[in-house]
Amino acid sequence: MHIARIILFNLMGIALITSWWIPQFTLWSTLDDGVFWLFNHTLTVDNPHWTTVLAALNNRKFDLLIICSMLGTMGYACYRDQRGGWRRWLGIGFTMLLTAGIINELVRHIITYSHPSPTNVFDNVNLVSQFVTFATKDQAGNSFPGDHGIMAMIFAGFMLTFGDRFTRIASILLVLTATAPRIMVGAHWFSDVFVGSLSIALLLLPWVLCTPIAKRSAQYIHQGLERLLPRRHH
Repeated sequence: MHIARIILFNLMGIALITSWWIPQFTLWSTLDDGVFWLFNHTLTVDNPHWTTVLAALNNRKFDLLIICSMLGTMGYACYRDQRGGWRRWLGIGFTMLLTAGIINELVRHIITYSHPSPTNVFDNVNLVSQFVTFATKDQAGNSFPGDHGIMAMIFAGFMLTFGDRFTRIASILLVLTATAPRIMVGAHWFSDVFVGSLSIALLLLPWVLCTPIAKRSAQYIHQGLERLLPRRHH
């Protein structure tokens, strides 16, 4: 058990939330407003290709692409794993899904604070949905914390713990790819992801990944699969 890491990550999470919660500390509100207007001014009829791309990145099909990319990243890690192969990574995957489900329930029942997305707060904003004919998301009644961010950061946390260098880099890039489109169209504030989602990851994930919980869970599933589906020796 890495107590020092748990304490460090938890302190970072507490510092993030505290810095966002204190009214006198205006960094996050300044970033939120600045990032929103930086991109919102570009969503016009004068930039049809740009708005179409952003709209497509906020379509449900892109979410499926992100999920497929995560599975592909795990598949590549499985292919390169000489120790346990697909059985080990199936164990890691099940443990990750269980962790995501528990964290999702904790967030849903414990966090009572909420706020609408910037597109529902400011007047005279440009909505990307006005420029395309297909379904896209650019508004949210409750955008805190960023749900895409939480799930992507859980994935990244597991890949940083169990994966090799390529898997770790790919998982971090997938976090940015999954969260940036929502921020760019105003469905989420910048702080919804980089305070809300990140602080939750820093506060909760270390108790799974920096303790024996995740490794033992993945190992038990791995061993169970070995007994049910033993390897064939040639």
